[in-house]
Amino acid sequence: MALFDRLRAGLARTAGQIRERFASVDGAEGVDADAPSVPAGMGATLALETIEAVEDALIAADVGLPATERIVAAVRNDVQGSLSARVGREVRRILEEAARPQALSAPLHVILIVGVNGTGKTTTVGKLANVYRASGHSVLVCAADTFRAAAVEQLAVWTERAGVDLVRAKTGSDPAAITFDAVTAAKARGRDIVLVDTAGRLHTRANLMAELDKIRRVVSREVPGAPHEVLLVLDATVGQNGLAQAREFQQASGANGIVLTKLDGTAKGGVAVAIAHDLKLPIRYVGVGEGIDDFMAFDADAYVDAMFSEAQ
Repeated sequence: MALFDRLRAGLARTAGQIRERFASVDGAEGVDADAPSVPAGMGATLALETIEAVEDALIAADVGLPATERIVAAVRNDVQGSLSARVGREVRRILEEAARPQALSAPLHVILIVGVNGTGKTTTVGKLANVYRASGHSVLVCAADTFRAAAVEQLAVWTERAGVDLVRAKTGSDPAAITFDAVTAAKARGRDIVLVDTAGRLHTRANLMAELDKIRRVVSREVPGAPHEVLLVLDATVGQNGLAQAREFQQASGANGIVLTKLDGTAKGGVAVAIAHDLKLPIRYVGVGEGIDDFMAFDADAYVDAMFSEAQ
């Protein structure tokens, strides 16, 4: 299955509920007879029923109130095309405003992977390693979650599948120390990307966030500018709770990009828009299945097409 088809399939539930709400008014939304006239060039005033349909659809998809208000305001003054097309155009603008091109640092690019337990963080590291290796990079993975032996074993399976190096330590070892060892090994072996799988942690645990800061300090001493990225892994199925996590991790850990997992089967796929709008954080990658290839770089155009295209 092509990557776009996987994304479309993953967002099918979210897109389906949006289309269902739009169907009752799209093509017949008209002008609100009770609304004041609108100056030429300002667009038509949407009927209250249409406004409510847009709001209901976007809120139900976990786009969030601030982004929904912006989208509704834009759609009021956009008369080109169907309701789905008009909403899709504004969603694309929101995503593009938050997007930032990824520039890999030479000779070594260090990425920390952070997040709470249960988001698919360790699995994401394996899949991301596979993506980079397949695109021609030499990758080394660091198992810095030294508190949970099962996490290291799980990561070992994924790195073997991806065909990349893994640096690990005994359970209970200092995560910063193993990260130092991994970066040192990467430089010695000529690797150009290091992925650091950190332990799952709640942003409210000050000691764990301090540990994460220690890891950041260690890698910054070994590699100028590192960590070059701090990717926060979020579970798409938790919707607005994920937005709250992202806000806290952005402040506490310097997270500057998002990996949105479990996008397949959720009706809350609109949370990507909320993250981009409210936090101005780029969605870097999305997971749309359990297989190693069910993972892809986020593409705003493909996302909008999957969510708002009328030809499904």
